[in-house]
Amino acid sequence: MTTIQNSKFKIQNLILGNQPVTRVLLLLLLLTLAVLGMSLSLGDYPVPPADIVKAVVGLPTRDSESPFVVVTLRLPRVLISWLVGVSLAVAGAILQGLTRNPLADPGIIGVNAGAALATVTLIVLFPAVPSMYLPLAAFGGAFVVACLIYLLAGTGEKSPLRLVLVGVALAAIMGAFTTLMLTFGQINDVSRALVWLAGSVAGKSWEQVWQLLPWIVVFVPLALLLARELDTLQLGDLVAKGLGSRVTWQRSKLLLVSVALAGASVAIAGTIGFVGLMAPHLARSLVGSIHKNLLPVAALIGGLLLAAADFLGRTLFSPTELPCGLLTAALGAPYFIYLMYQRRRRQV
Repeated sequence: MTTIQNSKFKIQNLILGNQPVTRVLLLLLLLTLAVLGMSLSLGDYPVPPADIVKAVVGLPTRDSESPFVVVTLRLPRVLISWLVGVSLAVAGAILQGLTRNPLADPGIIGVNAGAALATVTLIVLFPAVPSMYLPLAAFGGAFVVACLIYLLAGTGEKSPLRLVLVGVALAAIMGAFTTLMLTFGQINDVSRALVWLAGSVAGKSWEQVWQLLPWIVVFVPLALLLARELDTLQLGDLVAKGLGSRVTWQRSKLLLVSVALAGASVAIAGTIGFVGLMAPHLARSLVGSIHKNLLPVAALIGGLLLAAADFLGRTLFSPTELPCGLLTAALGAPYFIYLMYQRRRRQV
């Protein structure tokens, strides 16, 4: 048995070692630049690529309106869509690794719903509070729900669907309280909250970019630094303790990172679902399950997915805009059903 396990381990390492991680990252970067470039160039007011570069670096353009369109209107929106996608993808990858459950996702298991409830409560009950406090409120709501999930479902190791079911139940409860907040709020505040709940980056400005950026700069690198600990925890608590890992401490740090990224994203862009589910799965199929490779690839895939969703939502039915959250849900819901079906087939 030991010989078979060692052989399997060597074969797995050989396969993972042959994954072209660098080439995958470069390809994703090129695709990301292409999507971001199209987002800045195309729309109701087309801007030539040369003018985009000039506008960004502050050089004169052929059209005097181009700098305003590119730098003031489109660039903050493009950056936020990409940063939110990166954030949600890393948060989802951490949750899937931490719970050893491939169906885990900040949106599916209720973390986003907790962040949404806290943010809507702040918007409706305390409309005078500056928007810079929204990420902190969202972080608090997401953290409370994450702790409740751990208390009620644990890691989901014995029954992987248990964590999902508990998360769905908590999401429903959070959604009910969110609706209650909207019912008793003032019409202007409720309208603002409803637009935000749709999951959209439309109308975002540089103010939101600077609010979100510190969370990304701090917690995404921290997630990469904790990748080895995430691999260790996936072996199980007993094995991880045998390897000298402080399981409770490491799990708490990873949970904090995931919740911070998800909460900050929800505070800025609303409840955008399924990015944290799809991106890690796509990354795993490209570079394997070792998190030092998985996390950066998932981050780029998440940013690419949401940036592309926002671009398509803005241009497909112009002048009508579709929220990017609607497009990710339309793509992610069938993907989630497919994953559920695959897991059921494996269990039969």
